[in-house]
Amino acid sequence: MDQRLESHYAKLAEIYNALWENRPEYPDWMAEEIRARLDVKEGNRIADIGVGTGLFLRHLLPYATPSTPVLGIDPSAPLLDLFPDDPRLHPVQATAEDVAARRVELPYASFDSIVIKEAVHHFSDLDNTLAGLSRLLAPGGRFLIIALPPKIGYPLFQAALDRFAVEQPEPERIAAAMRGAGLETTIDYDEFQATIERETWLRLVADRWMSVLSNFSDDELARGLEEIRETSTAPHLDFPDRFTFILGHRPA
Repeated sequence: MDQRLESHYAKLAEIYNALWENRPEYPDWMAEEIRARLDVKEGNRIADIGVGTGLFLRHLLPYATPSTPVLGIDPSAPLLDLFPDDPRLHPVQATAEDVAARRVELPYASFDSIVIKEAVHHFSDLDNTLAGLSRLLAPGGRFLIIALPPKIGYPLFQAALDRFAVEQPEPERIAAAMRGAGLETTIDYDEFQATIERETWLRLVADRWMSVLSNFSDDELARGLEEIRETSTAPHLDFPDRFTFILGHRPA
């Protein structure tokens, strides 16, 4: 992880879990989306790569045991420091590239399920990283990547929306890399209708809660916030939080 992102996530750790206080239904909604698509069974070997604080693991925990814990893998030590203290969870500080290249020691040689939520755009080498991770799937295993599409309906300033679109890989590009690694792959979409107080949203943007916002200087961000104030004037902002779910399956 480069220095800019490392600093971003170290600062974000201070407010990460509080980000969802204004949307308490969202973490449960996303956790269930993950559980249903992975079709997990008790004792499955599961890895969440780019896990953050483990906020979206709650619906997977009933299937984990102290002998087969869910691996929560993330390069940010400050985020992992907020990981729940639960014997069914096993935090690992590493990048996706480390795992794909087997540069980090893990308790499992292969996995029944791998999930990556909103982290694939950080990969320095998308094809090789996804190929390496796909090779870690056991026969019958599932690999779920959750991403925002390049064009999003968030009430951000235009420069941030444009930069986000450039940084985010197209879903078909991700799926093609997984197919190239021998996985049967499907793409589908679902969305969560978000409602947030305007002033809360402005504070989140000011705190650079999305990694794309770390690209902007303080002056650029101040101008962006003024643009949002001019274009989003309602006391509550409503927008679709639309996600791509790219699911790979290794034939049994």
